[in-house]
Amino acid sequence: MVKVWWLGHAAFLIEGSKKVVVDPFITGNPLSPVKVEDIKVDLVAVTHGHGDHLGDAVEIAKNNDVPIVCIHELSRILAKKGVEAVGMNIGGTAKVNGVKVTMVKAVHSSDVEEDDTIISAGDPAGFVIEIDGVRVYHCGDTDVFLDMQLIGELYKPDVMLVPIGDWYTMGIEAAAKAVELVKPKVAIPMHYNTFPVIEKNPEEFKKAVEERGLDVKVVILKPGEFYEI
Repeated sequence: MVKVWWLGHAAFLIEGSKKVVVDPFITGNPLSPVKVEDIKVDLVAVTHGHGDHLGDAVEIAKNNDVPIVCIHELSRILAKKGVEAVGMNIGGTAKVNGVKVTMVKAVHSSDVEEDDTIISAGDPAGFVIEIDGVRVYHCGDTDVFLDMQLIGELYKPDVMLVPIGDWYTMGIEAAAKAVELVKPKVAIPMHYNTFPVIEKNPEEFKKAVEERGLDVKVVILKPGEFYEI
């Protein structure tokens, strides 16, 4: 059994025989139910360089003496911060600290800010993370795109973590279409209600998925709750 814990915003802890934290935006996240020092993991995964996703990745990696897996360009930036950064690229699959990770496309932007300078951090990405035979697709920040159908066909995710907040990502209707393309067993909404500009009612997302007649279970978590599969 694998537990998928929501830590608010786009931050998730995926827990089985290995533990992975994705996009650990903890400090400054008003919805975070945990503190940085509480997070014990085997791997950190970061979808892109924006501060609400890169978050506390460096500190968590150092605290746990574990690597950060991310896009190649971002890995070069993070390596200068004294952590082991494992760079990948879109379409690649790697086993990192015993965890199978596939990097997939996302439609967004990505940069980091250092000393008041904006630095390109490569392309944004999503991840399909496999632990104990359970595959979790974290979409990252993205719009819907037709190649999501290929992600569903190739990697057959059991759980899809899908942004619904609009403004910076797709909104509810587009997110429901994304679920239709991927066809996971379970869809969990994320990236909403952290800040006023992305306030959304997840029940509307659940309704939009149900209206499409999909054989997909929509699970709405509160920060600090988990779904077990």
